[in-house]
Amino acid sequence: MNIWKYIFEYLMQAIPLGMTFVYGSVGEILTEKAGHLNLGIPGIMCVGAAGGCTALQYLMPGGVPAVHPVLVVILGILASFLAAGLVGLLYSFLTVTLKANQNVTGLTITIFGVGAMKHLMVGLKGSTYLKALPYFRYPFSQAEQGTLLRSMQLCGVMLFLAIIIALVSSYVLNRTRVGLHLRAVGENPATADAVGINVTAYKYWATCIGSGIAGLGGLFYVMDYSGSPEAYKSIEPLGWLSIALVIFALWRPHLSVLGSIIFGALFVAGYYIPTIPGVKLSMSFTPLLKMLPYIVTMIVLIVSSIRNKRENQPPSGLGVNYYREER
Repeated sequence: MNIWKYIFEYLMQAIPLGMTFVYGSVGEILTEKAGHLNLGIPGIMCVGAAGGCTALQYLMPGGVPAVHPVLVVILGILASFLAAGLVGLLYSFLTVTLKANQNVTGLTITIFGVGAMKHLMVGLKGSTYLKALPYFRYPFSQAEQGTLLRSMQLCGVMLFLAIIIALVSSYVLNRTRVGLHLRAVGENPATADAVGINVTAYKYWATCIGSGIAGLGGLFYVMDYSGSPEAYKSIEPLGWLSIALVIFALWRPHLSVLGSIIFGALFVAGYYIPTIPGVKLSMSFTPLLKMLPYIVTMIVLIVSSIRNKRENQPPSGLGVNYYREER
């Protein structure tokens, strides 16, 4: 048995899947840096998938692109981002303007998003949107069978986009004035308000942009990773793992890339390990292996709490609505 072959194939399953978590966790990190805990991320990822696939359905009439293939990909990504961003706008209106409870609102958004996705995806007869899949996986999908590039066919356009978004988000948060203001809003909105920072605007923009990024995770899972008409049914649990990854990454977007790869490896372990020749492991252990990402998250949470370093803790104003009149 060529162990390196199985390790390579395992990584080619784990790394692309991990990028789904990157989108969701980076989106949630941006939202939490503004002081809002958005438990609606699973639903927002679902809406992002439905919005992008609906756009692609119209962009691929009869399975043939209506515009240049590059535009098909770009417009599909933009549609996904805008659809998820609109849900983020709704969440912002409810929690920032109307001061609704963030936890309840987030859970409601998840229920709404999952239901809306199922309604829209079932209505996409023929799954014509999947005809755009080769454009998302170019150039690896064009490689011949048996080549190294063919083995990397799950590494598509949005995989690299996820890494870029994570690195750019980390740079903005830590190296720019906008990032400094956003972190100030999340830590102490009253103080930020007192020095002239528009707290409401930062909360709205961070939540809407974060939601748009999270929505791309849903589209990525369907169009760049799975390529299956049934893939949308698995997005919600991946959204909850994305929220858990925020803790694992210690609220740092660049660390979410590494954490996502680890989460992806742990998540697919339950499916992949029992299939390796010579490994005598019953498939009944699969549910136990799928618990590994959650167990690792709890361990990280315990360790970070024991070390009690301020930089490893969530924003001080996380989950607390800001009332300007009480400043």
